[in-house]
Amino acid sequence: MANTYAQMHAHCVWSVKHRAPLLPAEHREEIHRYITEVVKRRGQKLIAIFCMPNHVHMLIGFRPNIAVSDVVRDVKRESSAFISGKKWTPFKFEWQEGFGCFTCSHADLDNICRYIFNQEEHHKGRTFEEEYRLFMKKYEADFEEKYLFD
Repeated sequence: MANTYAQMHAHCVWSVKHRAPLLPAEHREEIHRYITEVVKRRGQKLIAIFCMPNHVHMLIGFRPNIAVSDVVRDVKRESSAFISGKKWTPFKFEWQEGFGCFTCSHADLDNICRYIFNQEEHHKGRTFEEEYRLFMKKYEADFEEKYLFD
């Protein structure tokens, strides 16, 4: 083949360390803009993002030139430094180790975007921990409960 063509999407989820509610709504848009820029600098496309006080959902279209784990690592590292630099918390801001990553088809994008943008509604009846366990089961991800959260 003369060129490489790909259409790949990933729904990534991670939490604030210890799932502490440290991302207030008044800073949400600024965090979204910052993370969007990090993803763009990595040559990837941010499709949807929503920061809850204690976790993030991000849907990206990614190219085969970089691993999704590298993009998420960079987003977490750079956004952690950004949030710490803003002094929105009285201590160094940190994300939890690891993340969830679930690939999805182009046909699922609208539903996943709706899910991401409706996080506040979803979490009126379900904690992040419950939501994350449901994702792990829905996508049949191998996991050990004792290592799921720090």
